[in-house]
Amino acid sequence: MAEQMTGAEMVVRALADQGVEHIFGYPGGAALPIYDAMFQQDKVQHILVRHEQGAGHMAEGYARSTGKVGVVLVTSGPGATNVVTPLTDALMDSIPIVVISAQVPTALIGSDAFQECDTVGITRSCTKHNYLVKSVNDLPRVLHEAFHIARSGRPGPVLVDIPKDVQFAMGTYLTADEIGTSRHKSYNPPSQGDSGAIAAAVDLMLKARRPIFYTGGGVVNSGPEASETLRELAELTGFPVTSTLMGLGSFPGSHPQWMGMLGMHGTYEANMAMHDCDLMINIGARFDDRITGRLDAFSPNSVKIHVDIDPSSINKNVRIDLPIIGDCGLVLEEMVRIWRSKTNEPRTEALAPWWEEIAGWRKRNSLGFRNSDTTIKPQHAIQRLYEATKGREVFITTEVGQHQMWAAQHFHFEQPNRWMTSGGLGTMGYGLPAAVGVQVAHPDAVVIDIAGEASVQMTMQELSTAVQYRLPIKIFILNNERMGMVRQWQDLLHGSRYAHSYSESLPDFVKLAEAYGAKGIRCDDPAELDAAIAAMLDHDGPVVFDVLVEKDENCLPMIPSGKPHNEMILPDFAEDIGSVIDAKGRQLV
Repeated sequence: MAEQMTGAEMVVRALADQGVEHIFGYPGGAALPIYDAMFQQDKVQHILVRHEQGAGHMAEGYARSTGKVGVVLVTSGPGATNVVTPLTDALMDSIPIVVISAQVPTALIGSDAFQECDTVGITRSCTKHNYLVKSVNDLPRVLHEAFHIARSGRPGPVLVDIPKDVQFAMGTYLTADEIGTSRHKSYNPPSQGDSGAIAAAVDLMLKARRPIFYTGGGVVNSGPEASETLRELAELTGFPVTSTLMGLGSFPGSHPQWMGMLGMHGTYEANMAMHDCDLMINIGARFDDRITGRLDAFSPNSVKIHVDIDPSSINKNVRIDLPIIGDCGLVLEEMVRIWRSKTNEPRTEALAPWWEEIAGWRKRNSLGFRNSDTTIKPQHAIQRLYEATKGREVFITTEVGQHQMWAAQHFHFEQPNRWMTSGGLGTMGYGLPAAVGVQVAHPDAVVIDIAGEASVQMTMQELSTAVQYRLPIKIFILNNERMGMVRQWQDLLHGSRYAHSYSESLPDFVKLAEAYGAKGIRCDDPAELDAAIAAMLDHDGPVVFDVLVEKDENCLPMIPSGKPHNEMILPDFAEDIGSVIDAKGRQLV
């Protein structure tokens, strides 16, 4: 039966009907009717943030770790503009979130009213879709459509802007089933890939001598079944597997066919295999610049298959020989079915020379580093953290910079949805609020934000949110007193002129943690690191762990800007093979 209620009540009812359990937000004048309706129910829990950017990143972490839609509620004007960064972040990384923004009354729109902005105009380029609702009777349809659009096809952010008078107005509420939002006339994202194209892909896979699976965040977004099917197909074929930053966890990090991450800070073996392969099977990745390096030298002699649910990603950056538009999980299932119809054996003998070459590249030990008995190396800190969390249900978020790449290199993931990071936009300040969102979704898990001392300060106030809601997140700061990645690029490209890449007045992170009501730990001695990590993990509340690490360590390996995959900067002690540049920028012959 259709019900009469206010627009504000419709918002809360639609959230409950969509299965929303948590919403991240910050109140303001234009949003007060919705907050009042929220106060009078107990199905949807509101998490009060300290800044709207934090709310957006919390919703991203929540969504990425659960596969559900993350939800944000903000007020008009600055409330809406403060959420532009997480909206763009979610769009770049295909994260499903719905942002509900309040707006000034419709009669005041365009009058430069207090806390008014053109929210729809501002967010048009950083959302998958957005709405300005001018009639209360349109509100149920729009809200249900927003969730459908956010979670289907290539996931992404959707914004619904609701004027204050629409929130007060009475109207008729309808459920998603009553409206039929899943049968939208102009929005029908593909799911099943073309069977003929998939069969052609399998034929190419049966003939390839130097194949590689190149996997991305699309595998994770497709659901855990897609990752299981990817593993099945990899084992059926015997092909090596690599991944983008966003795809980590889609294939087990301990698997012998796993070659590590690909791209600018990927492993030597992954990048060399990508450069020399004769068949590339891209599953759910978008050929972004951090993967491809120099486009005209990217995997120059391979036949390229691209599986993606987003037609606009096909041929956008790299020319594709065989495109397959569809959901990664469904396409992988069909590949497995067709492969099994032809053979149940991996191509072990045919691929033996390829694996022998890969083994040679692996011997380079491109992730190696010189450890120290006196200074904590950041790579060592990540490795010890990884060892300490084995056997636990653990989720990792990161900020952006060197620490992010070291985490991707040295913390290994066996499952999808355990790794939350800002990939496409590279948003400093992402990790702490994302950890809050993950912890809300997984209250009994270990949630760790691997951070840098510069990035974490951008959203440090969200530690207060963690304390208020008793969320035991762990903030693991690799503190080198530098904006490490900026300093590294200045070393390599700008004559070691460190223009504003160092920090002269860092806070005492232990005292800062204690001021917020959290626990603070500091460690600068490698011999005490394991015990300090154990103390962090054993504490039942939020912890800020300040790990003082080597100040001038570079994050290697690295493909220099404008170079192909087979010209990498490797650690100084790496064995000299092929066309490689050492850490001082010297060409190795």
